[in-house]
Amino acid sequence: MHLFYTPDIEPSVKQYFLNEEESKHCVRVLRLSVGDEVQLIDGRGGFYIAGIKDAHPKRTILDIVSVTENYQQRNHYLHIAVAPTKNIERLEWFLEKATEIGIDEVSLIICQRSERKDARVDRLNRIITSAVKQSIKAYHPVLNEAVPFSKFIAAGLTGQGFIAHCGPGDKEALKSVLTTGGRSTILIGPEGDFTDSEVVAALNSGYKPITLGDSRLRTETAALEACFEVNFLNRV
Repeated sequence: MHLFYTPDIEPSVKQYFLNEEESKHCVRVLRLSVGDEVQLIDGRGGFYIAGIKDAHPKRTILDIVSVTENYQQRNHYLHIAVAPTKNIERLEWFLEKATEIGIDEVSLIICQRSERKDARVDRLNRIITSAVKQSIKAYHPVLNEAVPFSKFIAAGLTGQGFIAHCGPGDKEALKSVLTTGGRSTILIGPEGDFTDSEVVAALNSGYKPITLGDSRLRTETAALEACFEVNFLNRV
């Protein structure tokens, strides 16, 4: 069954109109017609089954058949703050795969050693949306605009916080320090890693140092490894 991302739909509606872009895709590309059923997700946990009432390429009308709220809601909240990679395709890869695995929020942080200072959030959000649809996720991850590392740290920490870095010092495995079923934020640095002063700032703000294994990982690989570990540890 084909799935559409409809962030403006509400659980109380009995009928919904696809916008022109989605209507064209529905009728002209997928060649769906009256009577066919489709799936809708609102990005806030709502999962809908709908039947096509009028297959119009500019304004397809859907009758809502059923609504499931909090669809496949996870028992934890994962926020990863990651430095944009020099090669933007590597960041795009991370966002796609993390969405498929399960993530709630991504913040882009500009660090002292960052080689990329910005990123097109609109384009990155489209990649996330595509991954949401592909993996049938009813929750759409939040992607925040890039901010300096210092500003992100100054905003404060909600829940547990961890920083993965390659510098000296004692670090623990994520499985040893993560409290499951809660909210966690994980900091992943740029290709050149966090500076010593950034690590100190994070530790002073309540973040705990962690290791993601013995291998030296690329930024996007480290971020995905952290995403996988948190999801794996939270499995019930």
